[in-house]
Amino acid sequence: MCYKNWMGRMVGALALLCLVSISVIAQENYKPTKENLQAREEFQDNKFGIFIHWGLYSMMGQGEWVMHNRNIDHKEYEKLATCFFPKNFNADEWVKAVKRAGAKYICITSRHHDGFSMFHTEQSPYNIVDATPFGRDVLKELADACHKYGIKLHFYYSHLDWGRDDYAPLGRTGHGTHRASDGDWNHYIDFMKGQLTELLTNYGPIGAIWFDGLWDRDEEEGGMKPERWDLYSQYELIHELQPACLVANNHHIDIIPGEDIQIFERDIPGQNLYGYSEQAISRLPLETCQTMNRTWGYNITDSIYKTPKFLIQYLVQTAGKGANLLLNVGPQPNGELPAEAIARMNAMGDWLEQYGETIYGTRGGVVPPSEWGVTTQKRNKLYVHVLEPTKVLFLPYTGNKLLKAKCFANGKPVAFTQLKEGILLSFAKDQTDDVDFVVELNFKNEVK
Repeated sequence: MCYKNWMGRMVGALALLCLVSISVIAQENYKPTKENLQAREEFQDNKFGIFIHWGLYSMMGQGEWVMHNRNIDHKEYEKLATCFFPKNFNADEWVKAVKRAGAKYICITSRHHDGFSMFHTEQSPYNIVDATPFGRDVLKELADACHKYGIKLHFYYSHLDWGRDDYAPLGRTGHGTHRASDGDWNHYIDFMKGQLTELLTNYGPIGAIWFDGLWDRDEEEGGMKPERWDLYSQYELIHELQPACLVANNHHIDIIPGEDIQIFERDIPGQNLYGYSEQAISRLPLETCQTMNRTWGYNITDSIYKTPKFLIQYLVQTAGKGANLLLNVGPQPNGELPAEAIARMNAMGDWLEQYGETIYGTRGGVVPPSEWGVTTQKRNKLYVHVLEPTKVLFLPYTGNKLLKAKCFANGKPVAFTQLKEGILLSFAKDQTDDVDFVVELNFKNEVK
């Protein structure tokens, strides 16, 4: 290599290094914009969203990890695209069903770990428009429907890819898909940035980018270090393209600078039933994602759905911890939402139509969760959600005069005694509810 060319490459490399360094510093010292802070408040007010896991994997009816679980060669898996034709997909019907459920936003998989893009992308022909006979951009149709019906749209985006050679070296998963994994990792990073730019440029206002897959890297491969994945640059790109777009990352570790939402997979913050939630709870807006049955993507043999009562109480418990619930549905390969999922969404919508005031726009209550239930609060009101029937209930809250206590459903008074140690509620025989008996407490001053 001649000196002139060598110097030119060195200058280019140094310039790139400077840009990367500036990006790292910018996100490590990340200060959200006014638009971003407002979006965080609105996100917390929404409280309930619907997660949608949909892709080529729905055709096999074995969940979204089927490519990994069955060790399917990535070139054979790609042939599914030539048959993918979800003729019953109707974006308007999906969004109306979500709205009927009382949810305020949708988060849909734009690209899952199998690497197939559910939107029209110039970064790869392996997408729903160019690789399938269906030939329609379902994300564009969904975006249009969301804007039409006032539902916010979030995009799930996988950092992990089981099919690309430039996802190199191999991570912890997808070893049986027979990809070469000898490509250029920086090329893969550029590919992701290109897709993120498309998602934030071609589909109108986006509420959040919801990342997943960071946990795939072993420590000797750089692990989950932000620099290994060029996260700071990605986060900065998102905030530059749409300042109000929130960044979330399902990495199961403590918050990384530049993130706006903290995710807890399958766990209400403070729990760790599934082993994903050892991270500290931050002061960022919180979100719990959970399945209706056992799997995220469509599974033809998974008919074990959680009951409407369980899901309603789960939403209430999540709100009591100050978090949102992102409840998943896995559409069928023909583009329809499963009837079992629609039934549960409708049940939640019926409940929220009556009790939504005690959930939307609230924050976790000053009285911490207990075996009997949780509290939520808004201005001078404290909503007591009694999930386990009881005759009396003591609330250790002091310093604010209680003016009135009533049953939220019918307005009937609830007997109370305000003591220096707290508030004692006494319930009549007819003051009970199998799902959630809500008591509204009105105080003289704002509940803080």
